[in-house]
This record gives sequence, C-alpha cells and structure tokens, in this order.
Amino acid sequence: MSAVLPPSSPSFSTTLSDRLPDGPLDWRSLLEWLSADGIISVVEAQRTLARCAQVQSAQPPLVRLASIGMTRVADGKPLDIETLTQWLAGHIGLPYLRIDPLKVDVGKVADSMSSVYAERHKILPVQVMPHELVIATSEPFVTDWVAEIERQSRRTVRLALANPLDIAKYTVEFFALAKSVKAAVKSTSSASTASFEQLVELNKTSKQLDANDQGVVQVVDWLWQYAFDQRASDIHLEPRREQGVIRFRIDGVLHPVYQLPMTVHTAMTARIKLLGRMDVVEKRRPQDGRIKTRNPRGDEIEMRLSTLPTAFGEKMVMRIFDPDTTVKNLDALGFSAHDAGRWEQLVKKPHGIILVTGPTGSGKTTTLYSTLKRLATEAVNVNTVEDPIEMIEPAFNQTQVQPQLDFGFPEGLRALMRQDPDIIMVGEIRDLKTAEMAVQAALTGHLVFSTLHTNDAPSAISRLMELGVPPYLINATLVGVLAQRLVRTLCVQCRQSDEAAPRETLADLVKPWQLSGGYKPYKPVGCVDCRMTGFRGRMGLYELLTLSESLKEKISREPNMDALRRQAIKEGMRPLRLAGALKVAEGLTTIEEILAATPPLA
Repeated sequence: MSAVLPPSSPSFSTTLSDRLPDGPLDWRSLLEWLSADGIISVVEAQRTLARCAQVQSAQPPLVRLASIGMTRVADGKPLDIETLTQWLAGHIGLPYLRIDPLKVDVGKVADSMSSVYAERHKILPVQVMPHELVIATSEPFVTDWVAEIERQSRRTVRLALANPLDIAKYTVEFFALAKSVKAAVKSTSSASTASFEQLVELNKTSKQLDANDQGVVQVVDWLWQYAFDQRASDIHLEPRREQGVIRFRIDGVLHPVYQLPMTVHTAMTARIKLLGRMDVVEKRRPQDGRIKTRNPRGDEIEMRLSTLPTAFGEKMVMRIFDPDTTVKNLDALGFSAHDAGRWEQLVKKPHGIILVTGPTGSGKTTTLYSTLKRLATEAVNVNTVEDPIEMIEPAFNQTQVQPQLDFGFPEGLRALMRQDPDIIMVGEIRDLKTAEMAVQAALTGHLVFSTLHTNDAPSAISRLMELGVPPYLINATLVGVLAQRLVRTLCVQCRQSDEAAPRETLADLVKPWQLSGGYKPYKPVGCVDCRMTGFRGRMGLYELLTLSESLKEKISREPNMDALRRQAIKEGMRPLRLAGALKVAEGLTTIEEILAATPPLA
C-alpha cells in the first residue's frame, strides 16, 4: 500500500467538518471546487459542464470528469483519474492513497468485512492493525457504515481517499483470491508435506490437496497475472515451517506478496509442475521446466521453472521473460553511444569469440539474445546450445544440454559444427573441454558468443588461462569481452535535484577521467508509481574490451591483469564504475547504486 497516511490521523468524523456535504459525490460540485481552487479555468469548467449535461452516465463522478480530458491551468497537463483523486483528497482534508497490492494483507482484508458489504459502500480495507483499520473509500461523504465497522471490528476506522477504479478492481481481486485460498484449504482437512521436520507424520493420512482443485487453479492464475501486472522478473514460492511464502523480484529487489497455508503451497507447486511437464511425484531432486502463457495484454510470456528440495518442502522459482527482451536496441539496454558503436563493430566480425561476463542476474542473457536477434537474418544460420534454454526464439536453432544423456556443452558444440552454422552461442564456458570446442569453432571460421562469470572484462582473459587455454589460442580467437551489471534507475516522476550531493565523491569515482558536460545529481524520493522506493526499472552498465595487437602482445609476454586493464583503458575501454558515474552525471541513477553494483577502479 502506497499512501501518505499520517501515523495517528483522527477518525473520519473529526477530520471533516460540517462545511462539506453529506451523501455521494456529485460531478457538478466537483467542477465548482476545481474552478474555485484554480485547477481549471472558468471556460474549461463551462465546457465540461455543457458536455456532461448532454449525456447521462452511471460512471463515478471522478471517472466521468477524467474521461472528458480537462487540462490544468498551471501546466496544461490533462487531469487524469489519479490527479483528480489526489486533488480531491487535499481539498476535503483526507489522506490520499494509491493502493499497492504488494503491501496489502489480503487474508486480513477479507476477514474484516464481506465483499458484498465492500462493494455496496464502495470501500476497501487496506491495512488491519490491532487497534485501527485503514479503509480506502471513493465516496468520502458516505459515512453511515463507519460506526458499524468500528463496533464489529473493535477498531478505530481511519479513511483515505483512493481512485474509484482501483477500489472496484482490487475489491474483486482481493476477495476472489481470499475465497479461492479458503476453498483450497477446505478441499482437505489434512495434507502431507515434504517437510524435513515432519517426516514422522507422513503416514497419518494419505489424503492430498488436488493440484487440479478449482481453488488451486484460481490461485495459480491469480499469481501469474499479478506478477505480470507488477513487472516481476521472478516469482518465489518458498515453504516455511508453518506456511508458504510468495515473493516477487521487482527491479532486482525481492518483495513479500502473500502467505499461504502449507497445504495450498504444496498444491500450487504441484499444479505448476504439472503444467511445466515436470515429474509431480518426484520431490527429492531439483527439476527444471518451462511454461508459456499470456499476460493481460495478450502477449505471450515464457516462464522458466526450477524446483529445489528444502527442509520444509519444495521451493519453486519461476523466471519471467519479457517478450520485448529480444527486440531491444542498444540504447534501450543502456549502452552509451561510445560503447554501442564499438559493440556493433565487434559483432560484425566474421569469426572469433565474443564473451559476455558478469554475475548471475546481471543481464547477460538479455544482451546476448537482443544481439543475436538482430544478427539472425534469413542469410545467416544461428545455433545455440544452452543449459537451460532461456527463451524460445524462432529465429534461432536452439539446443538444450542433457547431462543425463552425456550431452553437455562440448558434445553440443561438436554437433553444431556439423550443422553448417554461421553464428554459435554457447550458454556458458565452464570447463576446458567447452573452451577448446569454442576455440576450435572460432578457428574454423565461426562467430562464437558465450558467457563467463568474472568481475570485469580483463579477468575473462585470466579465467580462460586458468581453464587451460594457451595464450596464443586466446590471441588467435578472442575478439572482445563485454562485462556488465544492472542498476536501478531513478523514477522520473518523483526524482529531485540533489544540490547537497557530494560532488567530490563522483569526482573520486572517475579519476583520472574527467566528466564532460554538466553534473546533474538527483536523489530518490518515492511516489505511487515507484511504490515509494524512488526507483523504477533497471539499466545496464557496460565495460567493453576489444583485443588489439598491443593487448595480444601483453597477453603473450605479460599476462598481468593490471597491465592488461591499463592497456585496455588506454585503447578506449571504460570501466564499469566509470560507466556508472556517467549515468549518475546524467541524473539516471545514484552514486550509492553504482558503488554497490560495480567493482572499484584499480
């Protein structure tokens, strides 16, 4: 729940005075107040009055006025439903609330009143505390229900004004979810779980909660649609001793979403495994699977599934792949103009090895798929061997390794060499055999893309040497290394100029380089669009090393990382921290984000 709610606001009866009317909102009164407050001009008010008077509508007054397309006097911007709601809250002296479903305890909400009661009074409980109940309303002057709720709940009611469309939407969603969970729980009085601490109780009952039970089906459907709405990149279903926990990863940060009875958690995991063509019965070993579904816009969404046995049962993680990932241009990925041009030249090479390095979750797959998508024309044969296949892309010929069949990366690469490839992508170089096959492919005229787990670009060279690849083969095949990280970007709706930002800190980051242009420090503030975090979305930071003759000479004679790094910088490589500092200077992120995500400069 994102809201500006003072910690000890008075109850509704003492917040609003007798100067305001009783009963439902009226669009004519709203127009008068908008004009009196100087939000809209007199001409705009008259025009809107004439248009609304011509047509009868059952829409809530705020929704009706928002659909007209009125503009503010101050800046000419349109008055949308959220802006009107925020204005009205200030006008009548109520806290404004933008409902954040991630911060609402749906179970407690559903227990505080019935869905019929909430729909009738156009209200929605959003926070249940021991002595207080925060309720969102879209009809602030209809208060005859307050005393009844306070008496039944034995809590003080505190009101906040919210968007009527949000209240209607979440009333349906919250109560439907709570109903589905209760139905799923009632499907069985007891269910066995795979908890390590409860193995002695396994034979008490053989009755299991059916994975195809309608309540379970509805909860799983809700989970996916909810994750898509919230821009989640990963869904975590985690078993605990007493209950299951759902968490979403949004912009790289995990957020708790919901807590479920363990019986429902087990049944949800079983249903998802069933849909992902995984072995539902097998719970003792990790499994991988894949599901394709659609988001609310109708776009196809792929999810990669992974299960892991834990002390309290099976943990499942679902990685959600954005359908737009493979069509992003370099600017959308976060490449600077300097590195974008160098990367484009690199990937146009007819043969050689190009490595993308970085820790797990740094965006390596996104960069590779986006690049390969642009290279995969009808005149080119693009083949990949992956573990597992991250996203299904029709423009590629994709193969998944299967270790249980003795089909790993070396075997996959060897097979691909007989498939007349032009471009090959190897999921990861993990051992000498895979590295040797990648070198062989590059030597025979193929362009090979792969990943390594190293801290920066120069370290990839030392990693190949550690695996056992001789320096002369590295010089003959390696054409470039791209190291990358992901950092959160500041929310453009609420970021504020930070004149107090320590400019010397940024200067320290970029020594001995000099920033060109002005320095525009911003700080995160927090608003309803970014869930009060101050950040919305992520962007990439890149460090691109290209192998020149000078670098090859140093690899042969002086394979020292510091010497290689200095030479690469001299030839145009911008270290990750410098790339981040440039983003700070542009006002896109903060120094704290850069310091946390990038290795220090040598």
